[in-house]
Amino acid sequence: MTRVYAISAVALIVAMLTAIAVTIYMGQGRQTADADPFGQCRTTQIAGGSGSIGGPFELVNAAGETVTDTDVITEPALLYFGYTFCPDVCPLDTVRNAEAVDILAERGQSVTPVFISVDPGRDTPEVVEAFAANIHPDMVGLTGSPEQTHAASQAYRTYYRIHDTDDEFYLVDHSTFTYLVFPEHGFVEFFRRELSPAQMADQVACFVEAAS
Repeated sequence: MTRVYAISAVALIVAMLTAIAVTIYMGQGRQTADADPFGQCRTTQIAGGSGSIGGPFELVNAAGETVTDTDVITEPALLYFGYTFCPDVCPLDTVRNAEAVDILAERGQSVTPVFISVDPGRDTPEVVEAFAANIHPDMVGLTGSPEQTHAASQAYRTYYRIHDTDDEFYLVDHSTFTYLVFPEHGFVEFFRRELSPAQMADQVACFVEAAS
């Protein structure tokens, strides 16, 4: 009988430990999901967390009106910082973003492409409007004063450096990430330029579905 009791006691302890382990695991899973509802979608790691990127900005739209981030980001949006005189990467990247937006639209998911100029000296509202409209009919083109441009760039931790403006054909060095931003959650992910339109659409779709 003593042996039977001992076996029963061991079995009870094992069952209790298993139940505790399962409870802890499930609790950790819930905490992870609560802490990051987009965890299953992320493919990048951000120093300081996603909350360290993005935030309020004030720029000028194609009509010459001053707008804020809340005016522009009314649905999921893909933000790209570049300039209209850019000879190579900007046209390629913004077209890629536009194609991804069209793929998402075919799936019933609406995402706004946004182009933010880092060349306020040449990129007037009219110039930005023409550039954006040529890429996609729904693309929002934004420019601003040097101070507004710098503040928006800093908010998204982008880099740009304007070369000698005495040369009318001057170039601007700049980072080439595209940022996915939600009106309710702010910045959630960035995408490198190596992604194809279909790959970007698949990744954006995961975030859109997770947010709904």
